[in-house]
Amino acid sequence: MKPRQLIFELFGDYLRHRGGEVRLRALVAVLACFGIPDTTVRVVVARMRKEGWLAARREGRETVYSLTDAGWELLDERRDRIYGRATSPWDGRWRLIAFSVPETDRLLRDHLRKKLVRHGFGPLSPGLWLSPHERTEPVRSAFSDQPAVRLDVFHSDAGGRAADRSIAARAWDLAALDRDYEALLAAHARALDALRAGDTVGQAALTGRVSLIHDFRPIVFADPDLPLELLPAGWRGAAARALFLESLDLSREPAHAFADDLIAHA
Repeated sequence: MKPRQLIFELFGDYLRHRGGEVRLRALVAVLACFGIPDTTVRVVVARMRKEGWLAARREGRETVYSLTDAGWELLDERRDRIYGRATSPWDGRWRLIAFSVPETDRLLRDHLRKKLVRHGFGPLSPGLWLSPHERTEPVRSAFSDQPAVRLDVFHSDAGGRAADRSIAARAWDLAALDRDYEALLAAHARALDALRAGDTVGQAALTGRVSLIHDFRPIVFADPDLPLELLPAGWRGAAARALFLESLDLSREPAHAFADDLIAHA
């Protein structure tokens, strides 16, 4: 795990419930559990501060770090994507976004595509993306101040479930996603058994918890959260999510207690 991602994971899962800030020496102590050396932590923290993700204040001779508004906004968006799943029945309609960005603004186009993926959209063609859920407004809002980006939003149906399933198969690589979920289940099944038995405490609880979040996040970001009627047979996403949620529930107390103790002694 990269130090930057670890810092974001710690703020999102732990520090947001502990006042939202941390002393540098405490952050160094926590990241040492993941094999990250002191010097690397200091370099990464300085870089994240320069990029506008972290804010710092002095408390005596110590530096205390917190996320900026942009940092919390990013974490809140990630949190919604990880935990917020569609619960109501699908109305059978697709939400489509057609976009155009000048060739000279490739970075802006890449940013737009990443935003679309993050909100569960998939490409039907290079400039036409779609989702079965009403998630167009966050994309619109994110680029409302970008005159170079033109977005047109449509609602449509495909004329039947066979066509819907064909669209889903073309817009997303569901077979690859299913393999990723299978790999996650295989990698973390024993850890869940140990949590159920009460055998995971201390540093193992903290590192195992953060590792699971780190492994689950990129998979669920790529998952469009399709309705059941559009998923292939034997889909393992539901089992992986169940493992993820149960593991988080069982590891929360021992992981956070260890982090509390580590930070107190730091």
